[in-house]
Amino acid sequence: MEITDDKLLRIALITSLIGIIGLIIFTPTIEVKKVEIKDISRGMIDEEVRIDCVITDIAQSSSKSSYFLTINDGTGQMQLIIFESQAAEIQSNNMDIDEFKNKRVEVTGKITEYKSDLEIILSGGDSLKIK
Repeated sequence: MEITDDKLLRIALITSLIGIIGLIIFTPTIEVKKVEIKDISRGMIDEEVRIDCVITDIAQSSSKSSYFLTINDGTGQMQLIIFESQAAEIQSNNMDIDEFKNKRVEVTGKITEYKSDLEIILSGGDSLKIK
């Protein structure tokens, strides 16, 4: 059996379609890993995680565009960073970031490192939910 350009093109097209259909089917079932703060390590940098915690402190940057929230889940605490675009998204839903203080929340964000400290950067305005 001879493989012609036409047959090779068909095989590539069918394989691509199967891959795309697989992505469409399985993407909604992929969940962000739920972790505790004590388990977060430098090996998790750039991973997206979900944490159930309480916001114990809220501070604004000197430019008033970003927020620095201290989160605590009972196993440890760390900083949650909310940049201007995410803050605007939260505020567009008629919520003030200061209202989250001392509330139990679910946070979804990416682990990063800044000045040797691990932090979480909020994924989006809908990634901070009161429980």
